[in-house]
Amino acid sequence: MPRFLFLTLIALPLLLGCGAPPVEEPMEPETVAVSDQPAGEYIRFADASGAASWGRIEGDEIVVLHAAPWAGGGPTGDRVPRDSARLLAPADPGKVIAIGLNYASHLGDREPAAYPGVFAKLPTSIVGPGDAIEKREDAGNLHYEGELVLVIGREARDVSVEQAQEYIFGVTAGNDVSERDWQGADLQWFRAKASDTYGPVGPVISRGVNYDDLELTTRLNGEIVQQQRTSDLIFDTSDIVSYVSRYVTLMPGDVIFTGTPGTTQAMNEGDTVSVEVETVGLLENTIASR
Repeated sequence: MPRFLFLTLIALPLLLGCGAPPVEEPMEPETVAVSDQPAGEYIRFADASGAASWGRIEGDEIVVLHAAPWAGGGPTGDRVPRDSARLLAPADPGKVIAIGLNYASHLGDREPAAYPGVFAKLPTSIVGPGDAIEKREDAGNLHYEGELVLVIGREARDVSVEQAQEYIFGVTAGNDVSERDWQGADLQWFRAKASDTYGPVGPVISRGVNYDDLELTTRLNGEIVQQQRTSDLIFDTSDIVSYVSRYVTLMPGDVIFTGTPGTTQAMNEGDTVSVEVETVGLLENTIASR
């Protein structure tokens, strides 16, 4: 057989794409607009390798998302059993904002303010369900403050009260842990409110419910110590988002503690404090020495 004919017979199938399996293009992860994310419960959890993953709860399973739901995270196609997941704080915020004196029951003999009382915590204060609240040796008066916490879903700057709900992705439960002696003695509330582990949040983000009418309950060692509905907030969730966005740009994933009701009391090493928000579930943490 002539040499050129032999080479042609070998090369022809390759040129025609025969004899080799087709190359499949990798599928791009599904991107979901924030407004299209369905109502329900969203979580952040540790996967099998220990890395943080995002998910949406469906029955007894977690639908794994490829990114945070406010960052376009859509389903990866994977599902894991709900009871096998170790839950993390359901947000990883760049900013942690908090509102003080926002229930009449927490004011004592003070008059309500004309505008929300805003202060800042730090991202390193954030911990998740089951994590320890660390009580330092010089912290002698450490209090719980059970609160509803807003999770921002869209960049918010100069947002009107009427549009504010569009910028809230959902809500979770939080504990604005506060060292009262430091709070009274220091120039600002930096130590008292923003120390490491002083901002537990979780267990899930609840989306698509009426954030302004949820029951909030705090328990210390199983005993109810705070209980009130968020309908009693002096400044409601729309007021808060609108006001804060006048002064700082809120970014997706940022969180806002909305204030605590009633009175508070000191926690000691070994105590367990839980904050329960209707539709969110129970956030439970134990006090440990550091």
